[in-house]
Amino acid sequence: MTLRRFLRARDHDVGKASVMLLKFVAWRREAVPGGVMPADQVRGELSHDKARMGGFDRAGRPIVFAFPAKHFSANRDMAEHKRFVVYLLDSICARIPRGQEKFLCIVDLKGWGYANCDVRAYIAAIEIMQNYYPERLGKALMVHVPYIFMKAWKMVQPFIDANTKDKFVFIDDKNLEETLKRELDESQLPEMYGGKLTLVPLN
Repeated sequence: MTLRRFLRARDHDVGKASVMLLKFVAWRREAVPGGVMPADQVRGELSHDKARMGGFDRAGRPIVFAFPAKHFSANRDMAEHKRFVVYLLDSICARIPRGQEKFLCIVDLKGWGYANCDVRAYIAAIEIMQNYYPERLGKALMVHVPYIFMKAWKMVQPFIDANTKDKFVFIDDKNLEETLKRELDESQLPEMYGGKLTLVPLN
């Protein structure tokens, strides 16, 4: 299944997929030498509660919620940020059930402002995801998006490959309830969106 994901990520070009896979193996050996990213190495990031685990969408994909308004560029350490991205992606991928390969991400930008703008960190996170976790993201729903965020997004977009870019969907506030109910069963709707599901912290 892993080989198939790398092939799909490179439009079934065996040569390109092989190069991508070998880069992944070398990166993984260096980034996660023990095979698992220890929580102790991302304590600073975890303390900000930037992401939480949810239930499953109607397609059976596990859901991760991200809260960029809890990220501040002024106190960000890039090395730990990258480790946190690996920790987060490993955590959500571990929840993917047999027969499913992808996860759903809901990025809630409520409260996001200039103090949270960190283009370098966003690019680093997306590059880790698209280069080393190919075909894992099913869809990223961008909700409560403030107008000023789109300026930052324009700087990030050139670094996102076409396959990944298509998975980012911006939802208007007026369509949020309808969209969430289409993607999630009522039992999987978090409390913050009027449901009863309690989100689970990463740590």
